[in-house]
Amino acid sequence: MKKNLAALLGLVLLAAGTAAASAAGKAMPLLTQAPANFDDLVKAAQKEGQLTVIALPHDWVNYGEAISTFAKKYGIRINELNPDGGSGDEIEAIKANKGNLGPQAPDVIDVGLSFGPDAKAAGLLSPYKVKTWGSIPAAVKDAEGYWYGDYYGALAFEVNLDMVKTPPQDWADLLQPAFKGQVALAGDPRTANQAIMTVGAAALANGGSFDNPKPGLDFFDKLNKAGNFVPLIAVPGTVDSGETPITVRWDYNALSNRDKTDGNPNVGVIIPASGVVAGVYVQAISAYAPHPNAARLWQEFLYSDEGQIIWLKGYGHPVRYADLAARGVIPADVAAKMPPAAAYAKAVFPTLDQQAANKKFIADNWDSIVNVKVQAKQ
Repeated sequence: MKKNLAALLGLVLLAAGTAAASAAGKAMPLLTQAPANFDDLVKAAQKEGQLTVIALPHDWVNYGEAISTFAKKYGIRINELNPDGGSGDEIEAIKANKGNLGPQAPDVIDVGLSFGPDAKAAGLLSPYKVKTWGSIPAAVKDAEGYWYGDYYGALAFEVNLDMVKTPPQDWADLLQPAFKGQVALAGDPRTANQAIMTVGAAALANGGSFDNPKPGLDFFDKLNKAGNFVPLIAVPGTVDSGETPITVRWDYNALSNRDKTDGNPNVGVIIPASGVVAGVYVQAISAYAPHPNAARLWQEFLYSDEGQIIWLKGYGHPVRYADLAARGVIPADVAAKMPPAAAYAKAVFPTLDQQAANKKFIADNWDSIVNVKVQAKQ
């Protein structure tokens, strides 16, 4: 009883403290551990009544189901900002809304691995360790709980097969004249993790590495000069319409779009023969979260078995996959829909330091080497 009472008192004091800190535009002091009484966290989150997320398209690792399930389960409204934004947009949204309690201030972020340590160093995150913390591999989480891996996938070619009858099988194929005006990136390579990693993958396939990403920039320069590169940020709609019939995106997004189109158009998903790159995304709570208890409850939900399986249904490899498999809790029908393991045999997982260096080099040199502004459809 004492333990539960102490936990409840802590949440009450926390709520008062976060409100005062937020009003002053200061970082919010969040609990670093899951509360002893989970029901107290639920009640505190429900009292806030809202969670603000950012850059979570509903077809990205099945976030649509995650959002609707969480909202229905806990009766908390979810405010969704900039669904098609990239990791850089998420970080900038925290910076721009430090003293803002309004609807434009995100509570939580889901960003590429290299963005986690940078955001921590900038004082933009608050630590929190979910109840299932022990089953998250140490290699993909901050020891203090400021950020933690959520899922990973591999970059794949997503192709509108109604327009592209002979799809590319490797990076070199993208330079063929047959693909003139057809190849696009799924983000701005100066700010979006998915696009940054794509340039890194192109480097791997062209004699470079994550320690030497310049061949990747050179490849996109060649692609642009050949007339094959389309400077439009590819989304499922532009792939389906034929505006960007070939793009490179995480396999879980491409496979989800394939399912969604259901043959109209026919979408192919191809893991390239070389330059196979796997990337981990991470979760974190904003240090300036207007709804800190809802933010913590969201993390608890995502890292529960239920939340992890929702990601798996969206073709993402959840970070707790090994634990789920060892306990036999993955539904057979979900496991059967995943691509064969052999497709990922050559996958390279760049280290955190490599990703950070790669991100900086590409952001600093894209304009001078490729000199093409990649932007969203107006």
